[in-house]
Order: sequence, then structure tokens, then C-alpha cells
Amino acid sequence: MSKQSGRSTTSLDEVLQSFEGHRRELCAYAYRMLGSSFEAEDAVQEAFTRAWKSYESFEGRSSLRSWLYKITTNVCLDMLDGPQRRARPMDLNGPSTPDSPLPMPEPDYVWVEPIPNALAFGADPADHASVKDTLRLAFVAAVQHLPATQRAILIMREVLRFSANETADMLMMSPASVNSALQRARATMSKVQPDEGKTFDETDEQQRKLVDDFVEAFESYNMDALTALLKEDVALSMPPISLWVSGPDNVAAFMLGHGHACRDSRMVPLAGANGLPAFGHYKPSDEPGLWLPWSITVLELDGDRISGLNFFLDTDKLFPLFGLPQEWREGVEVSTTA
Repeated sequence: MSKQSGRSTTSLDEVLQSFEGHRRELCAYAYRMLGSSFEAEDAVQEAFTRAWKSYESFEGRSSLRSWLYKITTNVCLDMLDGPQRRARPMDLNGPSTPDSPLPMPEPDYVWVEPIPNALAFGADPADHASVKDTLRLAFVAAVQHLPATQRAILIMREVLRFSANETADMLMMSPASVNSALQRARATMSKVQPDEGKTFDETDEQQRKLVDDFVEAFESYNMDALTALLKEDVALSMPPISLWVSGPDNVAAFMLGHGHACRDSRMVPLAGANGLPAFGHYKPSDEPGLWLPWSITVLELDGDRISGLNFFLDTDKLFPLFGLPQEWREGVEVSTTA
């Protein structure tokens, strides 16, 4: 594309570069709206395309950031035109017993998916400390209960801290309508949002030790050591399978039953997902010295215990997203890009 409506290649590069400075925060916003990293990336790319095509009509009446949020919101609302909402297994049914038959996997659009920290946060942990909690799996799943417009209003007002007037302008509503919708959204969230756990702090020595102890216990498949790290109401889930179990004893029984193939697994540390500790989980293959993808594992913490074990099994999609190779060999270091 050399020219379009009188714009030179240089101006195109400059405009797109100005958009790029907002990509991560827009991706995080779209992820909260849609519950999917892949859909969030698609939404931001479509927003940039729309913004480029209509750039000549942008006259600076608002900031570039607000204008891009407005376009991204419209893209997300278009994508949410339907009754389907993403969820977690615990949103769909009660806990199962460890020996319950494993149900068939559900389609990927059913589930809230993890997002790599690299897609949502800047490089400095201090930059994302204030928004980490609103990218937790539990928060994103709770937001999915809201109608699309309420979802956008809640995120704009309470996460991004846009004013009622700014939000109204983006959504072509009155400030009074925005405030009314916000009250309804808050009422719904108070019913469906679980109690907040402790946000993971990479600089907290106790939390780092908790994560390290989990890896040691899991890789050695020491169920006594593992259950000692878990909260009494810990939940283990494995999207796209809807079954989940609750409680340390049930987690151990599941690991030794249906999950026995995970014995001798390897956990490759990632830069994080949803602001939480995350790993590329490889399980042993039939070939000695070779481990194959099993899950993206995301831990939820609450104080000095683990409250959630999330094993996302769609490795064909998720391992490339997190920059993980399709095999792990003994003695070969794995480097990740996310």
C-alpha cells in the first residue's frame, strides 16, 4: 500500500506506529470483553484496520487512545452479537467425584482461555500491578455474565477509569444511561464474582517459594507434598473437559486415577498468564527422554495456599500462543517467547 486518499507510505508507517503503542492495553481490554486471547488479537487487528481506513475523519476531538478504545469496543460488540458466553467448568456444573467418567471435550468457544502476560502487560511489573486483578480468570469469567454493553461499561468505568462522559461518547449513549447500566452491572458482579484471592507478586519470596514447591511436588508426583500446598476448597479444572474436582483429597485421588499419565511430567516456567504463575506442562511419551505437550497450567493463589489448578488442554492452539515447542527433551533447555 503506497498511497491511499493522499496518504504516503511514510504517513502510513507513522499512523500504524502510533496505534501500536496501544496494542497491549487494547488486547487486554478485548480479552476481558471476549474471554479469548485469539479473539482479542483478532479484535485489535480489526480495530486497527478500521481506524486506518477512517483515520482522515479523526480530527483530534478526543485522544487517539479514546478513539481506538471506541473502535475496539464496536468490534467487540459486533463479535458478541449472540447468546453464547464463555465460562469456566465450575460455572457450568457442580464438582464431580475423582472417579467420575471423563466427558467428551466441549468446543473451544465454550471456555474462558488464558492470556499470556506478554499480550496484556508491559515489561515493567509495576506498570501492570494495578490491573492484574481484572485479568484473573475468575474476574474474566464473572464479566461474561453481563450483557455486552454492560460488560463494556463496567470495564471502561471501573478498570480503565474512563469518566461517564467519555464512556458515553464511546458508546453513543447518555451519561445517565451509562451510570444506570453500571449500577446493574455492579449488582450482577456482586452475585457472580468470587471472593478475590491474593494477586501474584513476582517479588514476594513466600509466593515464589509456594510456586517452586508446587513444581517440585508435581514433578515428583508427591501427593502428600502437593495437597499440603492446597486450600481446602481448591478447584482443579481441565478445559475443554467440563469435569472439575474440589478439595485436596479429591485432587490427589484424581491425579492418581484419571491423571496418572501425568506422573513424571515436566513444568516449563512461563512469564505468566492472566497475571498468575503459569507453565508449559509436558507429560512423558512412550519414547525415553521425550515429553509431549499436555497443558498450559495456570495456578491461582490465595495467601499461602493454592486455590486453583487450571490445566488448559488445547495445546495445539495454546502452545504456539505461549511460544512453546511441541516437544521437550531431557537435557535440552526450552526457551519461551511468552
